[in-house]
Amino acid sequence: MSQTVTALTPASGGGFFVCDVLSAIPKDDLASMEHPLFSLSTRPDRRILNYTHNDTEITVTPSVRGLATIHDKDILIFCISQLMAAVNAGRATARTLHLRAHDLLVATGRETSGDAYRRLRDAFERLAGTRITTNIEVGGREITSGFGLIERWEIVRASKGGRMVSVAVTLSEWLYEAVLSKSVLTLSREYFSLRKPLERRLYEIARKHCGRQEAWVISVDVLLKKSGSASPRRVFRAMVREMIAADPLPDYHIEEIEGDKIRFSSRARMIEREVAGQGGPSLSPATLEKARALAPGWDVYALEAEWRGYWHASGRPRLRSAEAAFLGFVKGKGEA
Repeated sequence: MSQTVTALTPASGGGFFVCDVLSAIPKDDLASMEHPLFSLSTRPDRRILNYTHNDTEITVTPSVRGLATIHDKDILIFCISQLMAAVNAGRATARTLHLRAHDLLVATGRETSGDAYRRLRDAFERLAGTRITTNIEVGGREITSGFGLIERWEIVRASKGGRMVSVAVTLSEWLYEAVLSKSVLTLSREYFSLRKPLERRLYEIARKHCGRQEAWVISVDVLLKKSGSASPRRVFRAMVREMIAADPLPDYHIEEIEGDKIRFSSRARMIEREVAGQGGPSLSPATLEKARALAPGWDVYALEAEWRGYWHASGRPRLRSAEAAFLGFVKGKGEA
């Protein structure tokens, strides 16, 4: 592929979408959070992955460049986040997105060196080359199909030194359908600071399954299966134990419990329990509705838990108006 090309022809005549929401909230699709579609290896992974769980069957086939990795997935998260910001704002969207490479690197917490742009190009290649055959349900419909994680990509504009400046990406219909049906979840912005592939994968699994529950329990065997890790069971267990000791995940705490099981606990729920036991400020349903309007796309319950945590950490000061204090906090988040 040449360094400088003309703009990518929009898929299905649907025009194209310009990624211009620099503060878009990170979003991820439910299907790839639930099931292992990405390699956790840091080296080229050319295995054909076969995964079956309950009624879901998935085969992931690599290109000669290897399987797309969980770090490559940052590109998809960026695209999904941009599209969801537009959907929530009532703007038109399209499967073909035009984005600035620099914006993508900054939004996903990456450096912007020349080597970073080279790695970004490699990631596009792996995403386009990895093929998936599955019967995953998307938007309420079970569809058996084969597709690439992205349909195609092109460098629209390059610098004189050959570094990509702007890129056009056409998402698969499967992924675009997930966005239109809002089959997505908000991720912590700290997700991109997780450097170990298994940390990212376990965060995704916890985020998908914990939801608003206080905790969620899974056996080591099923967690190994859902993670997509190629490590032997004993090595996987050792890595999880190391993670338990480090406690690196945003939003969730991990512990090993009796019965060869792993328990994920919501940090927000733990804070809520602690605050509730000490007489925390109360908020009305109407206040939460106002919060949704101030920060569209945010999880207001997570924002409430975070605000309560700050209130507790600052010494539980007396509030003239808990509602006003909370809404001021939310407004700041929405404008950040």
